[in-house]
Amino acid sequence: MAINLQKGQTIDLRKNDKGESVYDLSQVTIGLGWDVRQKQSGFLGKLFGGKEEEYDLDAIAFLLDSNGKVANLGRTVQAQNGRQVGLYEGDVIFFNSLRHPSGHIWLTGDNRTGAGDGDDEQIIVKLNQLDQRYQKILFVVSIYQGRQNNQHFGMVENAFIRAVDARGKEIAKYSLSGDATMNGKCSMVFSEVYRHNGEWKFRAIGEPHNTDNFVDILKNYTYQ
Repeated sequence: MAINLQKGQTIDLRKNDKGESVYDLSQVTIGLGWDVRQKQSGFLGKLFGGKEEEYDLDAIAFLLDSNGKVANLGRTVQAQNGRQVGLYEGDVIFFNSLRHPSGHIWLTGDNRTGAGDGDDEQIIVKLNQLDQRYQKILFVVSIYQGRQNNQHFGMVENAFIRAVDARGKEIAKYSLSGDATMNGKCSMVFSEVYRHNGEWKFRAIGEPHNTDNFVDILKNYTYQ
């Protein structure tokens, strides 16, 4: 049975709620999901079928070394539209660099609306094959252009992050719904997975930030 985590709670990823080692960590899916709080529409909105606002929440993973830092910030490349894209093929997994050079962690794609049930975005990691130099993976969620569009986590409902093992068994889930304390917060350090005495631990964090740019959070985890 999956464990429902509280903020700050830590569990052993391999063990269930009875302390039994039952989960296959050869490949773990970190799934993220969310719903947008429905606005109360007036008579005209109902009459003309007002369009629901779209939210683009992005999942990001920082691979951290034993000092809690991102050692490889990748390189800058030119995208097809001519724009310069940084952090490419480094130790940050995000929408412009979906797969780590090792091939052991990747983002499945960018869901721009959060529509539908289940995971809206997934980061998949082969924990057993991850190089020893990576001691921790930090999972961040940011609302793309949240400041510009006046969108924040106070408007998001049923947000969650969960860990699922290689056989599709849900290991743990941390749920978080927006309230007044989340107003104006456009990013969230959601959780972390880290090594401890040869095992992998999962910790629910739920730390909100004002910025809608994950790079502002990344600055706290770099050597520069």
